[in-house]
Order: sequence, then structure tokens, then C-alpha cells
Amino acid sequence: MSPIPKDIPLPLPAPEPFLVVLLVAFFLLHIFFVNLMVGGSLLTVFYQIKGLKDVRYDRLAHEIANTITVNKSLAVVLGVGPLLAINTLYTVYFYTANALTGSAWLAIIPLVTMAFVLTYVHKFCWEKMATHRRMHIAIAVCAAGLFLFIPLIFLANINLMLFPERWTEVQGFFSALLLPNVLPRYLHFLLACLALTGLFIVWLMRRATPERLTTLGMERSEVIRLGYRWAFVPTLLQFLVGPLVMLTLPPDGLTGRVIATILTGAMIALPALILMYGETRSAPATIGRRFWPVVLLISCTVLFMASGRHIYREASLADHREKVKAKTAQYMRAIEQTAKQAAP
Repeated sequence: MSPIPKDIPLPLPAPEPFLVVLLVAFFLLHIFFVNLMVGGSLLTVFYQIKGLKDVRYDRLAHEIANTITVNKSLAVVLGVGPLLAINTLYTVYFYTANALTGSAWLAIIPLVTMAFVLTYVHKFCWEKMATHRRMHIAIAVCAAGLFLFIPLIFLANINLMLFPERWTEVQGFFSALLLPNVLPRYLHFLLACLALTGLFIVWLMRRATPERLTTLGMERSEVIRLGYRWAFVPTLLQFLVGPLVMLTLPPDGLTGRVIATILTGAMIALPALILMYGETRSAPATIGRRFWPVVLLISCTVLFMASGRHIYREASLADHREKVKAKTAQYMRAIEQTAKQAAP
């Protein structure tokens, strides 16, 4: 049986539909830069290791690494909006999840600090550590490892919100990881990081100056093709991971509206896949011309997926929220009755 806590009897600071729009919009902006930060860290490590044998890939890793610090700053700043919105709309659920994973949740600040310091050391010591490349790669691996772990804490908390019937069983962060849906959602997140970073590489190289490409030592079409491959394969794999995510969700929230919203987003991604595959096989003179249609289609997919995510959360928690509302009202009546009895 799900525990039914009391809510905080305070009015919302703004109309609920407005807060919902803010939550979805700010979450999309926040997760966009989180994806670039995590994906950029992973691809930097990948190409630095590959660069041990081919210096061109080391230069490409440097190009990607230069973007990570900017993307992580934007991710942090834009994370304030969805954090405040979810605190306001789902107070009981969010703070309960935080309390149940307390140590890991509190560890986010020092872990983020360590990740940022390592990222700056890695970025600004690139030339100085040219003769110690394996040590330099080790720093990148540590930073990427932290960037991989921190989102897992957030994901475990957000997932725990959907399982009030399991709150009494959770004994900390690692037991929260064992709940259904955490690892499939995490894999879904990682694939999105790689796909979005692939498109980001295409965007960077489409606008790169000839001098920049000369320094890189690679043809524009070659790097764009690499970016499209990173975007295409993870997006294709999402069609396998996505159904797994849905199957491991609590069934209460899987309404027809939720399924229709998510399937619509998935169908919009199909033409994007076709365009990306075509781009990987395009001639050097024409590659990259279908970039903006791909971005538009993927953006629509992401919007539908984020909307479906919110609709699912609302549907999944609807019954429990009504019970919390009733218990809160009962609690407030008891307080009023006690106050009347205590009045002289």
C-alpha cells in the first residue's frame, strides 16, 4: 500500500498550466545542454584515445572539448527553471524522493564541482600535457565518469517519484536504482546524448572556417559524415530502447493519450533517420544540406516525447495525488477544530 503523506497547504505562485509549460520548456532547454555536455565528454575521450595513433582525431577531440565548458555552464543555469517548477508542482513527490536518496542527492554538489574542475584542467592544459597524453586522457575519463554518474542520481530521483507504492522499500540511492525503469531510461538518455552531440558536430563543421579545417587536418565532409553517423546509429537504437522504457513504466499512467503522444514523436523521427542515412552517403559537395530539416524533425520528436513524459507523470500520480489532497484537507480540518477548541 502506498504511504499517503500530507501536502504543504500553500497556494501555487502562478496558475498551474503556466507552471506546466515552464516545466516542460525549461526542462527541454536544460536537457539539451546536458546532452551536449555528457555526449561531448564521451566523444572527447573516444577521439583522444583514437588520436594516440592518428593526431587528426586528437585535434577533433580538442574541438569538441572546447565546447564542453560552455555547454555545462548553460546546463547548470537552465537547470534552475525545471528544478523550481517541479518543486512547486510535485512538492511531496520530489522531496520524498530526495529524502529517500539523501546521501547521493547531497553528493551532487561536490560531484559537480569535481567534474567542472577536471573539465577545466583538461581543457586548459591541452598543450601543456601534450607529452603526457595518457595522463591527459585519464583526466578526461574521470570527468566523463562523473558526468555519467550525476545524471543517474537525478534520474533515480525523478523515477522514484512515480513509485509511491515502493517508497517504504527504498533504503537509499542504490536500492532506488533497482526499481523498474531506471536503467532503461538511463540508456535512453545516453543514446540521446550521443545522437544530439553528433548533430552538434555537424553544426560546428558546417560553419567552420577553412583555416579551422586546415588546423584540424580533416575535410569538412569527412567530419560532417562522422557527426551524422553518431546521430544516426543512436537514434536508430532508440527504436529498440524506447519500447523497453515504456514496458518498464508503472502501467497506471500508460493511457491512450500518453501512448499516442509518444508514438507520434517516434513516427516523426523516422523521416529524420532516412534523411540522416542519406546524408552519410552524400557526396562531399552536397553533404550537410539536409541538416535543418533533420533538426526540425528531431526537435518535434523531442517535444512530443517531453510532452508524453509529463502527461504520463500526471496520469500515473493522479489517483495518489487525490488521496494526498484528501488527507491534507482532513489534516487542515483537524487543525481548525483544535484551534476552535483551544480558543478562550
